[in-house]
Amino acid sequence: MSSPDVFRSDARTQLEAFVEEYRGSLERTLDGLTEEQARRRLVPSATTLLGLLKHVTWMQRVWFEECVGGRPRLELGLVRSPEESFRLADDDTVTSITAAHRQACATARAAVADLALDTVVTGHRGGPRTVHWVYLQVLRELAHHCGHADILREQVLAG
Repeated sequence: MSSPDVFRSDARTQLEAFVEEYRGSLERTLDGLTEEQARRRLVPSATTLLGLLKHVTWMQRVWFEECVGGRPRLELGLVRSPEESFRLADDDTVTSITAAHRQACATARAAVADLALDTVVTGHRGGPRTVHWVYLQVLRELAHHCGHADILREQVLAG
C-alpha cells in the first residue's frame, strides 16, 4: 500500500488500494522480459507470464463489464471460458496485452465509480451479486495469479 492513510480509510478505499496494488504487481512481472520469456511455458497448462496478464484482463472484463455492466461476453468479444483466456495469439505482445489490461482496468474503475458497495448487480450468470462481492472476487483472483506470476518469473529468470 502506498500510504499509511489507507489503513484509516473506508472499506471502499481499502479494496480499491489492494486491487490496484495487485494489478500493478502483475504488470511488473513482465518488466525487462523478452517476448520469448514472457511467453515461455514452464508448466503443463497454458499458463505463461503473458498469458496470466491476458487472463486477468479477461477476468476483470467479465466481472466489471459483464457482471456489473450487464453486457454478455459474446457482445464484449470475450472468450467463453477461463481456460481459453490464457491462450496467446501470434500477435499478442507484452505491449499489446499490457495496453489491453490498462484499458480493462480503466473501464472497470468507471463501471463502479458511482456505485455503492452494497449495490446489487445482475449481470452474473449465477445470479445477483453486490459490488462489494465483485471487488472481493477480483481481489482474490488477482492475488492468486500474482503468486503464480512471481514463481513463473523466478523460473524464467533462472533458466
